[in-house]
Amino acid sequence: MNAAMVSTWVWLALELVLRVRDRLRSKGSTEHDGGTRLTIVLLVVIAVNGAIAIAAILPATSVFQLPGGRLPWEIVGLAIMWFGLVVRVWAIAVLGSSFRTTVEVDTDQTVVDRGPYRWVRHPSYTGVLLITTGLGLAAGNWISLLIAVVLPVYALNRRIDVEERALVATIGRPYEEYRAGTKRLIPGLW
Repeated sequence: MNAAMVSTWVWLALELVLRVRDRLRSKGSTEHDGGTRLTIVLLVVIAVNGAIAIAAILPATSVFQLPGGRLPWEIVGLAIMWFGLVVRVWAIAVLGSSFRTTVEVDTDQTVVDRGPYRWVRHPSYTGVLLITTGLGLAAGNWISLLIAVVLPVYALNRRIDVEERALVATIGRPYEEYRAGTKRLIPGLW
């Protein structure tokens, strides 16, 4: 679980860099995000800390432990976490200066449908969900996994609803057409 915690700290450092970048560019207003940035931060922090705490206190003999021992799940979980981090960084890099940690759409913004955006509309959020799911798996128990998936999914779905309304209002029909042809978070499924 130590490697998963270190990976979580790397992820936290990335998120802090993004917030600082927004500030330096005078971006990142929460005026139009409907409280979703705060909701995401709170629920993801609760999910991450809850998953870690439960892993620490749950007895090794508990029926809630994932089958096969903790080590294989830690390895799988770490791989998924790092894949999620790569997906998130890739999505951010493709959006470039249009990426924000809040809901803000530039008036001249166009639909981005390259890189990971050709498969899903919100790959940076897919990355977050991969990171938290990987952490839940690395924790090695069903309770941690459930918390690490459900809370972030709820928070990110709220954000996506707000964000997509803003994108349709600003970009219009091109975004509606893009939305009709791509899934939210999981290619071909959802």
